[in-house]
Amino acid sequence: MKKGRGRTYRKRHRKRSAAFSSSNVNLSYKNEYIVLKKWLKEKGYKNNNLSPAVFSGNVLITFLEAEELIISLPEKCLLTSNTVLNSYLREYILKWRPPISPVIALCSFLIAEKWFHRKSVWKPYLDLLPETYTCPVYLEQETLNLFPEPLRRKALEQRSMIQDLFASSKQFFSSLQPLFPEDVEIIFNFSAFRWAWCTINTRTVFMKHSQKDFFSREPDIYALAPFLDLLNHNPKAQVKASFNENTKCYEIKTHLGYQKYKEVYISYGPHDNQRLLLEYGFVASDNPHSCVHVSTGKTLTRSIQNNKKLRTIFKNTFFPSDLTFGWDGPSWTLLTALKLLCLEADEFTLWKKVVLGDVASRKNEEKSVAFATKICMSLMEETQLVLQKVSVLKNHYEHLVNQLGLVEALHTENLRILQLSYKILQHLSSTTI
Repeated sequence: MKKGRGRTYRKRHRKRSAAFSSSNVNLSYKNEYIVLKKWLKEKGYKNNNLSPAVFSGNVLITFLEAEELIISLPEKCLLTSNTVLNSYLREYILKWRPPISPVIALCSFLIAEKWFHRKSVWKPYLDLLPETYTCPVYLEQETLNLFPEPLRRKALEQRSMIQDLFASSKQFFSSLQPLFPEDVEIIFNFSAFRWAWCTINTRTVFMKHSQKDFFSREPDIYALAPFLDLLNHNPKAQVKASFNENTKCYEIKTHLGYQKYKEVYISYGPHDNQRLLLEYGFVASDNPHSCVHVSTGKTLTRSIQNNKKLRTIFKNTFFPSDLTFGWDGPSWTLLTALKLLCLEADEFTLWKKVVLGDVASRKNEEKSVAFATKICMSLMEETQLVLQKVSVLKNHYEHLVNQLGLVEALHTENLRILQLSYKILQHLSSTTI
């Protein structure tokens, strides 16, 4: 008998397995995952004991040491614009003018391969892709109306952009008719295009490709990575991800160690929850990058608009996206902006001094903190009202429960930030010089 394989080992193994199964579900036994891993192995992928499982979604579990590779996926496994150009779409792309973008090429390929389905070489991967997404473009208008600014505006812009992109691509889709026995208007409809676009937007990794004359000048930076895209985002994850030109593999290395049966995370970048919801369709709890934006409808911005001199200063000094409340209170930009707004007429010549971080006067400091507190309280009231509305809607609209859950998670996190910011401002108010 091998060392470590006796009764004690089996007892420990059963205990660990029971601990895992009590809270998580290993998916390795499922046929679709077996087929996917076999398919990847044929393309050169060597599994390093990563296993698909359910924690809060499909993820991967294993034992990893710090600075170890989480995954190394061969180039043959990646779905890129080169994949599309080596397919039946090549001749249609080469002769189309003006050239289509790499994104439209990938969308076209995904829609076509999904229609071919059983005949598709990519079937093992396609079978594991979601049928729908939770990005704003999929959400009902009733849900979007509950978004905070500027997320609501950006969500509507995203929806409009995708509709325009679809409309401008319809002629190219029509040119693909010889490939299909069915009417391409049925195959390449808006629903299919929206699905393909969201698949690319939410699941691709960054991989820069050389510019090609038969594509438009838009960046060619996308790669769909089967199995790798099962890894979930965590804002606290520390990883390095890139395509290794020496090994010809897309590699992700973790800077943190992971115990066996624990979820392995990657990071999509230092994004706040509004960005995560807009681009990926989810909200991360306890996100250190989260912040609450002061929208364009607030007193702050109205005050700026009423002062021509201030408008010029703000345009040249601040970014509106930096006017926020975070876990550490109001941002430097927000506080500085409020100090400028609170300058008395005889103090306005000190505006450069304020922008550089100096104190104009004790009165100015007090007024700016009071102004910030007023805005914070207003935002707290608004957020609480939205959460109450969400609670009512969840009881009346069962089909919107999942969508409303996203809104609820976003506003709940925002409320926590605002409550903490309020406490910080109260402390500032008592210690203002």
